[in-house]
Amino acid sequence: MSDGLYTVPTPVNEPVLNYAPGSPEREALLAAYNEMYHAEPIDVPMYIGADQVRTNDKRPMSPPHEHGKLLGHYNYGDASHVERAIEAALNAREAWATTPWEHRVAIFLKAADLLAGPYRAKINAATMLAQSKSAYQAEIDAACELIDFLRFNAHYVQEIHKVQPSSAPGIWNRLEYRPLEGFVFAITPFNFTAIAGNLPASAAIMGNVVVWKPADTQVYSAQVVMEVFREAGLPDGVINFITVDGPVAGDVVFKHRDFAGLHFTGSTGVFQHLWKTIGENIRLYRTYPRIVGETGGKDFILAHRSADLNALVAASVRGAFELQGQKCSAASRAYIPSNLFDDYIERMKSEVATIQVGSPAELSNFVNAVIDRKAYEKIVSFIEFAKAAPDAEIVAGGTYDDATGYFIQPTIIVTSNPQFKTMVEEIFGPVLTVYRYDAEDFAETIDLVDQTSDYALTGAVFAQDRYAIDQASRGLVNAAGNFYINDKPTGAVVGQQPFGGARGSGTNDKAGSQLNLLRWVSPRTIKETLVPPTDYRYPFLG
Repeated sequence: MSDGLYTVPTPVNEPVLNYAPGSPEREALLAAYNEMYHAEPIDVPMYIGADQVRTNDKRPMSPPHEHGKLLGHYNYGDASHVERAIEAALNAREAWATTPWEHRVAIFLKAADLLAGPYRAKINAATMLAQSKSAYQAEIDAACELIDFLRFNAHYVQEIHKVQPSSAPGIWNRLEYRPLEGFVFAITPFNFTAIAGNLPASAAIMGNVVVWKPADTQVYSAQVVMEVFREAGLPDGVINFITVDGPVAGDVVFKHRDFAGLHFTGSTGVFQHLWKTIGENIRLYRTYPRIVGETGGKDFILAHRSADLNALVAASVRGAFELQGQKCSAASRAYIPSNLFDDYIERMKSEVATIQVGSPAELSNFVNAVIDRKAYEKIVSFIEFAKAAPDAEIVAGGTYDDATGYFIQPTIIVTSNPQFKTMVEEIFGPVLTVYRYDAEDFAETIDLVDQTSDYALTGAVFAQDRYAIDQASRGLVNAAGNFYINDKPTGAVVGQQPFGGARGSGTNDKAGSQLNLLRWVSPRTIKETLVPPTDYRYPFLG
């Protein structure tokens, strides 16, 4: 019986380990990586209620940097498995929804501690193998960011419950934060293990039950997340893990009367299609579904003539090429003033020439493989387009090789056309396009940055001139949900920079903040009159 006022441990961002040569974390990570690499191929089930479900349709899992290596198989389902997952979720709903919030929170706090301790090397190694992330990129994602999501969300649950209405004399008003009436469908991407864990968990921590469909290319590390949740004590049926074709799942989920919410990270096109489908089926639902989505980006770096060149170059390299540019926040277009342009390009060429590309098992490699053949071919098509274009020039990179893994060299394109294809369209690869503008035309360039893209996720301005920073901040107020001053436009930290964008980049519900968690509750106001009136007559009637 819940009879206390509880205080969640104050969350602090998980320290990021550096994996320097000779460090214990480096040794532990490489040991875990090698053990998982050389292990017998695993068989990943679907988790539906209390059952681990396997099918005859086995899909292979291979590292993007070594596509000939078999890590194991996952079991592909069909519409019947989606129906079973929804049924299992709804069967678990009443018990989970009525579980006091402190007990729900305790499960996810335990999951965070498991990730920080015994599972740290395993979740990072799985992310390196499944998504070809470097050790450091895996650390800040699969370990630290997911730990932060779980701990900060627990704190936000407490803070949300503290928000209560005032009461007049003789009346006690209360606000009850109910979970949604039905189930939440979580669709997660390949590029961040933390997002894969947070999307179902953030809905579940608020008392909802979830059907979770991870990306096919991320199942290997997603199953470690599920393993952690189960060890932390998450009851059966609260989060149901299914691996099915997206349209097959959608055909069942979006026609179900008890569909209550969509938590999505992925492409803009898919999200818009899902939104349209939900709208077309709106009459079917018991309640209006919550739709939360974080989608694409065409993220910018805008340099003022006063920018520090060293900081600008470092941010451009990291922002554009970490995780092979496979971040929705990755720097993809840069606007460089004429007074800095030549030096900037020479410095960028020099830095890119030092970047090593290869397997994440070799920790000296800064860039690893892109996720799969489909992504590889799409990125290559952009590079080839630039090679043939009269108004663009590839000044660094531009080569690629898929013999062993899906490797693309970090590529820099210079264009004289601010509307060039690679300045406008999302690439999701290690390609940065640079446009030179007249240093005197900063105000016009701010407008150009704002109007070029349909996305509005992240962006950065570099300047030492404070007036220029203020000018850019005001002029680009709607161009980026996460705006950076003298820093790369990537690397949002939970609790410090709540993440999300608007326009074509999503609903801007800010993962890693109270704003996101509030989308997963349907509050009930309770008014209790302590001594109710016994006569209908008001004094004015006298």
